[in-house]
Amino acid sequence: MKKAAALTIGLAACAAAQAQTQVEIYGIIDAAIVSEHGGVASPSTKITSGAASASRIGFKGSEDLGGGLSAFFTLETGARIDTGEVDAAGTIFNRQALVGLKGRAGEIALGRQYTPWHTTLVAIDPFSTGYAGSSKNLFPDNGSNVRTSNTITYKSPKVNGFDGELAYAMGEQTTFSTGRQFGGALGYASGPLALRVAYNAKNTDVAATATAPALNRSLGRNTLFTAAYKLQVATLRFAYGIDKGFNAATLGNSNNPYGGVKPTPSTDGRSVLLGLSAPIGPGKLMFSVMHKDDRTAFNQDANAWGIGYLYSLSKRTGLYAAYGHIDNRNGAGYTVANNTESGTGNTGYNLGIRHTF
Repeated sequence: MKKAAALTIGLAACAAAQAQTQVEIYGIIDAAIVSEHGGVASPSTKITSGAASASRIGFKGSEDLGGGLSAFFTLETGARIDTGEVDAAGTIFNRQALVGLKGRAGEIALGRQYTPWHTTLVAIDPFSTGYAGSSKNLFPDNGSNVRTSNTITYKSPKVNGFDGELAYAMGEQTTFSTGRQFGGALGYASGPLALRVAYNAKNTDVAATATAPALNRSLGRNTLFTAAYKLQVATLRFAYGIDKGFNAATLGNSNNPYGGVKPTPSTDGRSVLLGLSAPIGPGKLMFSVMHKDDRTAFNQDANAWGIGYLYSLSKRTGLYAAYGHIDNRNGAGYTVANNTESGTGNTGYNLGIRHTF
């Protein structure tokens, strides 16, 4: 009887521990045939990993600490399905690596994380910053605008439809302000309407020197206003971005993709997106038009549009096709990108498959 009682108590303790701690393995496997045209390195046709959604494998978990408090973590690495390599050499968990605490007052996390500016853009873009129609074609969604290391974040709970988040990435150099980055977002959602504003500011990524204080005053600043409205047949989407300062809007492809005079990244620009997403048949239609207004003396404006369709074979597997095109003005150097590549020309096609687990 004593042995049976001990066994029962042990099993109950194991069940309680399992209920309190959860660990999940997840991922995306995405590969596509990508064709690019219009640049000096095109036409080009290749197999690309993660054209729609970057291929990845991740681990995330949480532990109930009691009193409404829990600990959580995320470790996520990117992989190239076309070659089997990690997508960033010399890294392990380059996409996300964070640990934090969550309670009734919100959550705090430390580590490598997405910026509030990027998560706002992902949520409003009909293509979720992927495919050939990606908002990355004209919006400055690359490099440290996407994610930052050495970052502390806070996310509030939703209260009466409002929620907010803050992020601060330490430069970790001898001059405190050198290389640091900070931002935040504030959102409101009620019924079919969702509004959000996000801000991101980064100092010049230059090691501390005698001239560093002057460079550090040159902030690259990005402000993003978004709105989404759900109709019965579609979701309408709008985004307006303001980019000012050095490195505020670096070009996705900085290797002079069209030859001739090298394009100049805008230090004072506006970006506009109008789009929609709609369930049609067994899948989803995605469409957007965009405009870049460069307000510098170079006046390197651009117009872009994209269309795509994700055909669902199941809840986890889908086939997709997408097209994107850019009309550059006055020597502008914008290229048709996808989720993992900056592109080489002003026209791009994707035909791929995506599986999630």
